[in-house]
Amino acid sequence: MNITIFGHGHLASAVGKNFSESGNQVSYVTHENDARIGDLAVLAVPYSAIKDIVKRYSRQLAGKIVVDATNPINFQNWTLTVPADSSSAAETAKLLPESKVLKAFNTVTAASLTDGKLANGAAPQVLVAGDDEAAKQSLAKSLAESPLEIVDVGVLARARDLESLGMIELSMAANKKLPLSGGFLLVK
Repeated sequence: MNITIFGHGHLASAVGKNFSESGNQVSYVTHENDARIGDLAVLAVPYSAIKDIVKRYSRQLAGKIVVDATNPINFQNWTLTVPADSSSAAETAKLLPESKVLKAFNTVTAASLTDGKLANGAAPQVLVAGDDEAAKQSLAKSLAESPLEIVDVGVLARARDLESLGMIELSMAANKKLPLSGGFLLVK
């Protein structure tokens, strides 16, 4: 599958590494370059950059799977910056009505994605929310050869919960209560 990743930071590199390990073709889009958009695009950028990306690439993203990996956090007071009844992914879906928007990668640190394991040695779990079942299955299939475990948590409305979980994880890491390779794990 052709994967396009918006961003050039640690998260973008870590996500791209896992797609590459699964045999996908990965390209990166930054503010310095343009690229043809693949079958699946990952927004691994600060939340504040999404509107500019959508403005610039909305036609190219139509019909594509768009994965919102952001955590819309105000780091001054550790609160979410989206409306209380919404999420970054829901806001992105409003801006891209012709795309299949998913929420994923925001509850796993870049360090865990890069290492392919959590501090305890367990496989990182990528929690995925979205309304399009085929899009979620495509995401899981495109990562099947990576060390990641993909967990479908339900509809896109669950993205708000994932963003809250991501905020808790990041605040714990920032306060040194959780290592950067730590995280939450669903025990089955």
